Amino acid sequence: MKKNIVTNFINAINSKDIEALVSLMSEDHTFIDAYGSSVEGKEKMRNGWIGYFEWFPDYLIEAEQIIEDGSTIVVFGFASGTYKGMVDRPDAHWRIPVSLRAVVENKTIKKWQVYADTKIPFDIIVKYK
Repeated sequence: MKKNIVTNFINAINSKDIEALVSLMSEDHTFIDAYGSSVEGKEKMRNGWIGYFEWFPDYLIEAEQIIEDGSTIVVFGFASGTYKGMVDRPDAHWRIPVSLRAVVENKTIKKWQVYADTKIPFDIIVKYK
């Protein structure tokens, strides 16, 4: 059951379905990025995801393995995207290994944490800003 909630969250991310994403977040949802910075609240994260999809409109999570341990779900796989959809610029595309940790509570995602080396995507942003 909890794996399904995480899978649905990933599917909402992959389809850029903001309303589905928000509906799967708890009111006190916390997002923690790869640097340990956090954003709290589903409405703040609605805006966060909208902004991220503007940067990387083809952002995709490829889940290769999902492990459930109580309320914690861990996902191993890859994340990828192309900055501002510049598909004609191969150097604007990235694909990196990623691990994600979700805490599921009351059929919603209470916490979503990203573990990845995000240097490549941020270097691309700086290059094309």
